[in-house]
Amino acid sequence: MRPSVPINEELNVIKYDIDNIKNLIYTIRGQQVMLDSDVAKLYNCETKYVNRVVKRNIERFPEEFCFQLTENEFQLLRCQFVTLKNNGRGQHRKYMPYVFTEQGIAMLSSLLKSETAVNVSIQIMKAFIEMRNFLFHNGQVFQEINTMKNKLLEHDEKFDIVFDELQSKKEKEFNQKIFFDGQIYDSYSLIIDIIKTAKNKILIIDNYIDDSILKILAKKNENVEIVILTSQNSNISKLDINKFNKQYPTLKVARTNKFHDRFIVIDNKELYHCGASLKDLGKKCFAISKIEDIDYVEKVSNFD
Repeated sequence: MRPSVPINEELNVIKYDIDNIKNLIYTIRGQQVMLDSDVAKLYNCETKYVNRVVKRNIERFPEEFCFQLTENEFQLLRCQFVTLKNNGRGQHRKYMPYVFTEQGIAMLSSLLKSETAVNVSIQIMKAFIEMRNFLFHNGQVFQEINTMKNKLLEHDEKFDIVFDELQSKKEKEFNQKIFFDGQIYDSYSLIIDIIKTAKNKILIIDNYIDDSILKILAKKNENVEIVILTSQNSNISKLDINKFNKQYPTLKVARTNKFHDRFIVIDNKELYHCGASLKDLGKKCFAISKIEDIDYVEKVSNFD
């Protein structure tokens, strides 16, 4: 004789009517299944006993009857069905749970000997049939919902990308910025942001630069050419230029006395007017302005 099922009265918490049982049926790997813990509660026994019966008769439970969830499958199941958390099912388990298909439960019920097992098995079979019929008649609706959901997710991702790009562009672009005495870090940060936008060439016109500008120019993108137009009195040596070019090529410095103000030209397309020498950023109140007139951009760019 087969041993009778060890009854655990504390686990008798699920009423085994069809509607309740249908709520315990999930779709995993394209199959309708029930968790081993839910099956145990319906049979009014402990989960470990159900799994012990399976292991002792493992030849009767091929994968299409019973299989163990992966960690990803179990976490996804917990996320999709909040009741798994609210009811405590599956929590604090040492091993990933097993799930039973309709055939697996039929096989399990034949191995358990109790009046409860017989009655519950009938209700479970009816619940599986109702769920299968429900999915059959509403499969197209679910497919359309999933298609719409996937499209919405794709649109959300595209909107996020566009929003991020617009936000990033908005943060980088400006028409005019005024810095007050002491805003050294803020002014240097803005100049560096401008330098980083260059993809091909940076032209800097400043009569009073020194080697401190090299720290800013080291932030440029790779393979971006730099041309500096400055006066004969600028304190930047050929040794400084040669050392810079060994690590961040290519920097060229030319001397001219044709400019009074300071300018930065990016890729011969964007022109910035700077009210202070780049070596004195933040030491006194000054402004940085973007000049939109393309004629001015071309005229200033042609001086190099």
